[in-house]
Amino acid sequence: MPVAFLSSTKIARPRGRERKKGANFRGIPDKDLNSLDTLAPMKRIGLLLPYDYQLFSVATILDVLGTANRICERQKKQVPFVVTVVQLPEQILQQGSDFHGHPVKSIHARTSYDIVLIPAFSLHDKATTMQKNRAYVPWLQKQFKTGAEIASFCTGANLFAATGLLNGKLATTHMDACPDLIIDYPSVYVKPGRTITIDERCYTSGGATSSFHLLIFLIQKYGGNELAVRISKIFCIDLNRSQQSYFSTFRPDYSHSDELVKKIQRNMEENYLHITTVEEITKDLPASRRNIVRRFKQATGVPPIEYLQHIRIEKAKRQLELSNLNISEIINETGYTDPKSFRKIFVKLVGMTASEYRNKLGIK
Repeated sequence: MPVAFLSSTKIARPRGRERKKGANFRGIPDKDLNSLDTLAPMKRIGLLLPYDYQLFSVATILDVLGTANRICERQKKQVPFVVTVVQLPEQILQQGSDFHGHPVKSIHARTSYDIVLIPAFSLHDKATTMQKNRAYVPWLQKQFKTGAEIASFCTGANLFAATGLLNGKLATTHMDACPDLIIDYPSVYVKPGRTITIDERCYTSGGATSSFHLLIFLIQKYGGNELAVRISKIFCIDLNRSQQSYFSTFRPDYSHSDELVKKIQRNMEENYLHITTVEEITKDLPASRRNIVRRFKQATGVPPIEYLQHIRIEKAKRQLELSNLNISEIINETGYTDPKSFRKIFVKLVGMTASEYRNKLGIK
């Protein structure tokens, strides 16, 4: 069974398209739901195996789709998926043409796929990893042009976004990767809290167990509701979870080069209990308020006041997880004077109330 881990970091996106009217939480038009019970023809899946791929992501994809196929085989039904691993020629020369029983084909093979899957890969050295995988970009564009659906899992959204195919479309990724995705690809409507997004033939999932939700969506679409429910039970996946934001952990990012912004960040982290307005942050700095706000958002992905909210709510979450303080005491401990404002911001950033969060993640 694949191992799950906690997602992290939430940066709110101020604007973006929401799901279309008349569609369910998975993004499928309600009027089309009944058609999912009818088995579609077998789908050819191309599973990318990029440089620096995350083994857990690839294993999850192969395990879930393989399990769906085996269930159909036992029931003497047509299997819904045929999976082929796709790599660059130089990778195949180094690693061989078989990956745990699955054939490996080059991107130069004249093969068109119905669905292309992009697994998660490491972003520890994002620039180097993206450079090594850049040859996949025109291949993905060509597959999409010939009619393929494309789905990315977790940090695989970075390679998907690099193709330009997500421009003007909804997307999500691992919570830690959302801030960079927003900055690197401003034409993509990033939805950090979403478990999955569906926008025409483009699908993305959040971190870790969110990958299961996207796989179950594909199984439901091409294998029917009964098979999707069966898979969700086998892998213990809650089909009603549409958010990943309550797994987030806000971590201040100092990787940028703007020293003035770093000074503001440190000030907020040390004095978050007492700061109430942006003017208090900017009054002694050698730049205008407007210029500071612009630079701060460019460096961190969010305006200063929203950054302050993240700091405070993260402190509140830690108290809810580890302490026995009541919620009124926690509100006071995190710099809020208005309980109504605290509750509103907490729900906005975390996706649930403080009481619900404590019940889910607090130490019993």
